[in-house]
Amino acid sequence: MDVALLASVFVVAACGLVYELAAGALASYVLGDSVLQFSTVIGSYLFAMGVGSWLSRFLERQLPAHFLRIELLVALVGGAMPALLFVANGWVPGGFRPLLYGLVAVVGTLVGLEIPLVMRILKRNVALKDLVSQVLTFDYLGALAVSIAFPLLFVPHLGLVRTGFLFGLLNAAVAVWALWLFRHELRLWRAHALACSLVLAGLAAGMAGSNAITTLAEDRFYQDPVVIAESSAWQRIVVTNGRAGHRLFLNGNLQFAERDEYRYHEALVHPVMAAHGGPRKVAILGGGDGMAVREVLKHPSVESVTLVELDPHMTRLFSTDPALARLNGGALASPKLRIVNADAFGWLERSDETFDVVIVDFPDPTNFAIGKLYTNSFYALLDRHLAATGYAVVQTTSPLVARQSFWTVVTTIESAGLVATPYHAHVPSFGEWGFVVASRRPWRLPEALPAGLRFLTPETVGLLFDFPRDMQRVPAEVNRLSNQVLVTTYEREWGKVMP
Repeated sequence: MDVALLASVFVVAACGLVYELAAGALASYVLGDSVLQFSTVIGSYLFAMGVGSWLSRFLERQLPAHFLRIELLVALVGGAMPALLFVANGWVPGGFRPLLYGLVAVVGTLVGLEIPLVMRILKRNVALKDLVSQVLTFDYLGALAVSIAFPLLFVPHLGLVRTGFLFGLLNAAVAVWALWLFRHELRLWRAHALACSLVLAGLAAGMAGSNAITTLAEDRFYQDPVVIAESSAWQRIVVTNGRAGHRLFLNGNLQFAERDEYRYHEALVHPVMAAHGGPRKVAILGGGDGMAVREVLKHPSVESVTLVELDPHMTRLFSTDPALARLNGGALASPKLRIVNADAFGWLERSDETFDVVIVDFPDPTNFAIGKLYTNSFYALLDRHLAATGYAVVQTTSPLVARQSFWTVVTTIESAGLVATPYHAHVPSFGEWGFVVASRRPWRLPEALPAGLRFLTPETVGLLFDFPRDMQRVPAEVNRLSNQVLVTTYEREWGKVMP
């Protein structure tokens, strides 16, 4: 019996940590700023566990029965938590945050009750010093196993909703095991058996319908039908297809819309490519959708393109899915292209290559993990990889909506010793959008552009560099790894216009 209970401790610890990680991941997907969300979710969860541990003192009799009931409650509430949060995000405006912390409080309290009860049950047969060491050992081993498997195995292959139901079933299995172990002590054995059966059936039904639950919630949230939805170790990738054509969302944030992405990508790529005159070697950091690669390949001088994209799910999707490959013109299959699935910061630190043009196409700095790619440390690395006559271009944010954030990027690039030349373009899906050329020599107006562009002409390129009064430069700090001021500025400015 003691071995079985210790094995249960391992499962209980694993399940408890999964619920905690799932809540933090969903909070970062929906609310942004993963550091803040994970910190507040983990802090709230641990506090609730402390409350649960304190409440366990009031459970004095029928400990196996209490343990079984708590396991069923944890299984039901914890297992269904990701599904409930997905549905709330799509169907209950403003309901996500209260439900998130309400569920975290409930699950944390129940998880906090589990271990003290197991220890008190084991106390019948195990000495205190052995009891504490054994229980804590199995508790920590369970936490270690799931902390590794959650981002590398469960989320990429099962998704958050199915992972929640799977671990709910494991919690329910512990309850069934307890039902068998303590069958001679339980007064209401049949009632407990019925409860176990109902919880197992409910969680199994939820797991079987997890795709339908996710699709229902995401179709509602994204307005258009979801045609692709995948979770990788780094992000939630959703592609919709509606009246505006295909749209790509990463962690709920729009990355492009088919109807006007050409404006964004032409503005990102061609002012620096054409200004260089004859770039042969190009690097693209981010941009795993292949749209920037498509535009780069319109320049006949290009001999090689290195695409550095962290998430292999992105490059796989946009190279193998026929509809998405059509959007980038099959650019990811070009023989001139080399794909490197790696963190751009680390790759720049390890690589000794130099490039004529570097195109930096990262998502906006919504959290500190992305914010590091907008720091002066990153731009100093970028400088090392630019040829003497080379240009880099950085997509930033809206100089109209997030004016200080935009000029923070400009100031940060200048602090790395580079010449910063800002410009902007109107992209209907985003509004006014900003870019910055970074180089060792001043940017020059190109005399010619590739044929077949839909947005830019040699006569209109210069207009992008003219800023009206409400977008002109304002004082801004340097974004450093040590302060990440850009992330907080970005959140503050976009928070004024985002729900």
